[in-house]
Amino acid sequence: MNLSEPQNKDISKPPDYWRKPLDIEKYKIPHGTVHIIIERCKGCEFCIEFCPQKVFEVSDEFNSKGYHPPKIVCHDKCVNCKLCELICPEFAIYITEDEPMNII
Repeated sequence: MNLSEPQNKDISKPPDYWRKPLDIEKYKIPHGTVHIIIERCKGCEFCIEFCPQKVFEVSDEFNSKGYHPPKIVCHDKCVNCKLCELICPEFAIYITEDEPMNII
């Protein structure tokens, strides 16, 4: 394995585990709906950079301040970790919790 080559991982499918927990039916994956307040955004791109599920990308549109706010690429990938909500310096992002989905 060459460490200098980028790893192309498909994050859209769940990881393949070599074993499954015995109580896997008890647990559900949390999901959330991301809400962006476009006019508060100052285009720092922290949410895009640090989102573990890569839910955001830079929008081509401008807000009234002249910044490119993020746009949501895939709502289904959000696992409600709220990292984007915590890291946003302008409090332009918040998440509402959805119904959890089964892991299987």
